[in-house]
Amino acid sequence: MTGNEIVFENVSRFYGDVLGVNRVNLAIPPGITSLVGPNGSGKTTLMNLMTGLLRPSQGRIDILGVAPDDPERLFRFVGYCTQFDSFPRGMTGYQFIYAYLRLHGKPHAEADEMTWRAIDRVKLTDAAARKIAGYSKGMRQRIKLAQAICHNPTVLVLDEPLNGLDPLVRAETIALFRSLAETGKHVIISSHILHEVDAISDQVILLSSGYVVAEGQIHGVRTEVEDHPMQILIRCNRPGALASRIFELDTVVEACVHNDGKGLLVRTRDPDRFYLMLNRLVVDGVDLESVAPADDDVNSVYEYLIGPDGGSI
Repeated sequence: MTGNEIVFENVSRFYGDVLGVNRVNLAIPPGITSLVGPNGSGKTTLMNLMTGLLRPSQGRIDILGVAPDDPERLFRFVGYCTQFDSFPRGMTGYQFIYAYLRLHGKPHAEADEMTWRAIDRVKLTDAAARKIAGYSKGMRQRIKLAQAICHNPTVLVLDEPLNGLDPLVRAETIALFRSLAETGKHVIISSHILHEVDAISDQVILLSSGYVVAEGQIHGVRTEVEDHPMQILIRCNRPGALASRIFELDTVVEACVHNDGKGLLVRTRDPDRFYLMLNRLVVDGVDLESVAPADDDVNSVYEYLIGPDGGSI
């Protein structure tokens, strides 16, 4: 454990007889970490435990050296954006951020400057003087994000932050997450948009029914799922000849020619050995157009671990 990690040690949380999360052990480093799982898997419970909104039934939580039950210290360096809308009646976007910074103890001039900086980062400058009640869903999402980042926190906890954003704003928001992570911050997000999780995450935490079922970089997690052969797509000009060579490996389970006759879908239990064999074939003169994993993604890994009926993500 270091002072630069978010640490859970044997953490459980129960709601009466209902399980929230159970026996969670994590050490989350800086970067973008995505929490993945169906509704009820424990994502929001985990985030509420990180931010002190819930107390664990057992176990210990350490956020960069600070316990979540010390909110005065915690929220000096933590920003939280919930998935639920809750705004003081009649407030404008500017007032929502400015009031938060004043509560942080920032003097007027500094709070004003920081407010405009945060609003600009989420591209809401033109709407800052409008009442939040008149904002669209996507605008409300962005003003919540602006409040979460306005005090320059080291840890950002963002519950479903991409919901309601149109494609352009979603891309801009993902770029913002990446820029924050590149400065050494922790960006913890939950998302149901799995292709974006694949694209932006440095690591993932897969949850099911309150348990952490896997964690780490998604490729590493996929490699550890040894009882499910990995699927690899190969584009080439002579797939039949390539298939005959491929079956020399006892780790190849199946090889199917593409419908267009210009490639193979291979299933192998030992992708490392398979890739080494492909390298040798290329040296021997076999012409390959492209080679890519077909299921090295969050959705596939989650189905391997939980099964296709494990819940709707």
